[in-house]
Amino acid sequence: MGSVNGSFLDRVFFRGSLRRWRAAAQQAAKLDLGTLRVVRQRARALKSELDEVIHVAESRLALPMIGSTAFFKPRGADWAWRPNLWRGPLDRPGMSSVRSKTMLGEEVTLFHDCAQSELTLRQVRNKREADLAPFGLRMDVFRFDGSFLSLVIDLPNAAVDGLKRRHLIRLDAIVEMEKPLEIFARLNVKHGPNTEQIVRELPLNQSDVMVEFDLAYTKLNEKRVEKAWIDLIFEGPEMNMVTLRDVTFSRSPRAEL
Repeated sequence: MGSVNGSFLDRVFFRGSLRRWRAAAQQAAKLDLGTLRVVRQRARALKSELDEVIHVAESRLALPMIGSTAFFKPRGADWAWRPNLWRGPLDRPGMSSVRSKTMLGEEVTLFHDCAQSELTLRQVRNKREADLAPFGLRMDVFRFDGSFLSLVIDLPNAAVDGLKRRHLIRLDAIVEMEKPLEIFARLNVKHGPNTEQIVRELPLNQSDVMVEFDLAYTKLNEKRVEKAWIDLIFEGPEMNMVTLRDVTFSRSPRAEL
């Protein structure tokens, strides 16, 4: 078959081939043994190629679709977002000896103060049945001589458009690690010359984690909000492998009392 693009000639060829093999199946019980051996040999060769097509197709079609924005959104949320790193392929899917301020796409930046970087980053294709995000981020940390390691995620303008003190900003993540470590999430909201910060520790006793940032406890000037970002801070990351299978955000107005 020259192509499988679904053209008119391709469909005609497929229907003709299907009719011939259907006829061969119906006549197999009556064929002489010499002819039957030839038919069996051809059928086995065809079956081998068909099995390979089916295997690859089922494997690919079972993966989360690239570009997918499907994830849990709280009822009443007025904004929800998955960063592109977890949604689509990066131009550079992997890098080693990663320097501080290295960008992963346009929204995520790695920061650290190591004198000699022994950090490896790789974007991985999610393949588990439970995964909704097409991609994940794997971070291998070997010797770590620095005092901090963080991923900074810049939130889009839509996250701060109309942002009020009555809003809750929610972070959902799926995290895997070789050995336990602490991860903190810090929300930063710049308004005028000031920046409000709220810190939450991720509850890592389960793979699916969630934290909320309540802006009611800040001094946010709603009229001067400019931008917001999240710091994911990794404490004691040495000799560990951390995989962020998914990271999503949403914003919901708090219920009126």
